[in-house]
Amino acid sequence: MNYLTHYAGARPVQTCVVGSGGFGRSFLAQALRMPLVQCRVAVDREAGIAAEALRSIGLQPGRIAVCETPAQAAAAWERGQHIAAGDVSVVLGLPLDLLIEATGHPEAGARHARLAIEAGLHVALASKEVDSVVGPELARLAQLKGRVVTPVDGDQPSLLIGLVTWAQVLGLEIVAAGKSSEYDFVFDAASETIESNGKRITAPGFGRLWSLGQGDVAAMARARAEACAALPQRAVPDLCELLVVANSTGLLPDRKDLHAPIARIGEVPTAFVPQEAGGLLARAGTLDVFHCLRAPGEAGLAGGVFVVVRCDDAETWSLLAGKGHIMSRDGRHAMLPIPRHLLGLEAATSVLDAVVHGRSSGAQQPKPVLDLVARATRTLKAGTRLAMGGHHHTIEGTAAELLPAAPLAAGVPLPFYLAANRELVRDVEAGQPVCLADVAIDPGSELLALRRQQDAHFFPTAR
Repeated sequence: MNYLTHYAGARPVQTCVVGSGGFGRSFLAQALRMPLVQCRVAVDREAGIAAEALRSIGLQPGRIAVCETPAQAAAAWERGQHIAAGDVSVVLGLPLDLLIEATGHPEAGARHARLAIEAGLHVALASKEVDSVVGPELARLAQLKGRVVTPVDGDQPSLLIGLVTWAQVLGLEIVAAGKSSEYDFVFDAASETIESNGKRITAPGFGRLWSLGQGDVAAMARARAEACAALPQRAVPDLCELLVVANSTGLLPDRKDLHAPIARIGEVPTAFVPQEAGGLLARAGTLDVFHCLRAPGEAGLAGGVFVVVRCDDAETWSLLAGKGHIMSRDGRHAMLPIPRHLLGLEAATSVLDAVVHGRSSGAQQPKPVLDLVARATRTLKAGTRLAMGGHHHTIEGTAAELLPAAPLAAGVPLPFYLAANRELVRDVEAGQPVCLADVAIDPGSELLALRRQQDAHFFPTAR
């Protein structure tokens, strides 16, 4: 597709970023270089944090206005300044087209998205934490006002939805779809160590596990997982992102915690096929993730996405194999990857599609297919606060898993990010899911209200 033609004639789009961390800041920086997308407004939990993000991308202090009221924001806009604010309500009266929600905070993000929709803005929902709980409802509310809520190119869900639907348009049979985990497993043969996300472990003898060859896929996956037991091999964001993909595509994982093998890139089309074909999957057409195993200095998948497709025409795929495409060892499946996700640097395509063409980068009407839930890994006592923390927004003492979506009810597992930052009102034993009746949720919760609306619309018979 010629993107210049696709957006030809469009006027510059005015945007606001809420959350000036890695994603938000990268979008602010790239907006200085994009003729069709402008971003003069940054919002964070404190206006000073947003102002610092604007300074960090090279703006001089005189070009930045710290605003505490809508009137101050309006005046700064007229002066042509960039605006830093500590609350989204300060800036929603500006002539904006779209708000990017990138806080990663489920409760605050739900409020920001709801207010933006009510103000008549499109919403680019980079916060998968919000999307995983109420994404379909936000999309529905936006459509009622002639607006769009979209996932964002630059993050894996949108890129994978794009790759899956591209393959479907071409008539390719998708056997598996998924992503590389955020952090590669880098094996240094000289020192017999493996490093991932800044943590290094010793792995004596791992060299014999380096290559799958003609070995058994499941046995190799188990052996590598055991050798790397000291490294995290299940990440909440991976499951959360695949949930967003499921809600747009209908594809599902075949394990509630994913297979998540440690694999070389060239092994992916051999591993992610059904068991009867020698792979890991219980069935074809599934979502999953792999940890990219590579050597130091060797290219990885950069946290990118992939589909594994069936090679129906042997002659065509023999030709493509000769051009370097990634084939399974039996030549019957191929991996087609996008080896990148560039955060805010490539978010503009989703922004422009929403504003210029009125289209989401995900499904136009996503449906709640899966819920991400929390299961206790140890007994959690009443009074425990399920604090969400760390880069991966995990909850200590729990593991995440994917279950079929269900409406809220006392004994039903509670969505992971609806449970986050709540206090337990009763003990949850190890191995048990955290359910609605286990936690205290403020009746004024934006996230709870939106989820109840979503349940009422998509599960009407459960009322």
